[in-house]
Amino acid sequence: MPGEKASAAGEALLRRLRRLVGRAATVTGRDRKQLLALIDDFETTRRGLVKECAEIEGEMRQASVRATAIGTYLRNSQAHRGKRHN
Repeated sequence: MPGEKASAAGEALLRRLRRLVGRAATVTGRDRKQLLALIDDFETTRRGLVKECAEIEGEMRQASVRATAIGTYLRNSQAHRGKRHN
């Protein structure tokens, strides 16, 4: 299921972000190479999280459209049977 894969990927990215924050706490301002590598890792992780957010937003939008379609179908089926609807 796509939602489960996205959730697992998102969790992995969040765990990576936590590790990066821990690593950032130990880096001194004098170690330029390590700081540049850390910044690059943060940026890569951020891009991954933004991508996951966009995918989740798309899934939510699709679920909303489906729910609206189901509601419309239900109202139309009740109208054809002569039942009252709200």
